[in-house]
Amino acid sequence: MSIELRHLRCFLAIADTLSVTRAAERLHLTQPAVSRTLRRLEEELGARLVDRSTHHLALTDDGLRFRDQAAIAVTAFDRAVGLARHAPWPLRLGHAWSAAGASTQLLLRRWHEEHPDTPLELLRIDDRTAGLARGEVDAALLRGEVRTPGLVTERLTTEPRVAGLPADDPLARRPHLTLADLTGRTLVLNTVSGTTTLDLWPMDSRPTATITIGNTDDWLAAITGGRAVGITTTATARMHPHPARAYVPLPEAPPVPVVLARRDGPGHPRIPDLLRLAREVVGEGRWCGPLRPGT
Repeated sequence: MSIELRHLRCFLAIADTLSVTRAAERLHLTQPAVSRTLRRLEEELGARLVDRSTHHLALTDDGLRFRDQAAIAVTAFDRAVGLARHAPWPLRLGHAWSAAGASTQLLLRRWHEEHPDTPLELLRIDDRTAGLARGEVDAALLRGEVRTPGLVTERLTTEPRVAGLPADDPLARRPHLTLADLTGRTLVLNTVSGTTTLDLWPMDSRPTATITIGNTDDWLAAITGGRAVGITTTATARMHPHPARAYVPLPEAPPVPVVLARRDGPGHPRIPDLLRLAREVVGEGRWCGPLRPGT
């Protein structure tokens, strides 16, 4: 048996849904057909990609590594077919949260004005590389240090950190906060794509109560609902204002780098233009002081 595109699509559906049943529904196949296709792919590769020994299906280490490369291969095939059919070649820009902050709309507008022949698609993907490592996007706006092999990054700016609090929290009325002010609070951590970890605090004064979530929406909901406080950057404060939330500067916390990332190797021909425009536009966004509820 040779590995075909259908084997990769089947595996990726399983990897995305972590369910043979849901993968079968997505692919309009039967569950036995999906299971057989996965088994044959594993036999051909000589590696186990999916762990079925628990109640919850999970990818093995080999499966995690293979997923990213399989996604790149499928995306490249689909794009080649689209080009052969003279379909537009959009430039896909991923982000895990807050995009380019206050500069997001300006970046999109300027791109449309300067490159009307190449649509710029802004995609939020809840992943540390916003789908870049899996080939789902051509470039990504990312925050924090990016250590994923095969990616090249260019720093655009840095963003100050702020504390996100329920608007009625007594700390929300202060002009600024310290990390020690948050030690006794429940801290919400985005462990999928966030930049905040307990390493921000000294070992002997770290918060002991935490909530872990996997995306920005749940992070915001935990704070708005009064379940926790969080730490983010000024971009989130500008992109997600809410009457029930307040954002207060944390001047002692180190700022967060914002980078434009791409894969090392051939890519979309417009990436250099995107990098030039991002350097120009992102620096125009400015943090204008602490945000209060409803501002």
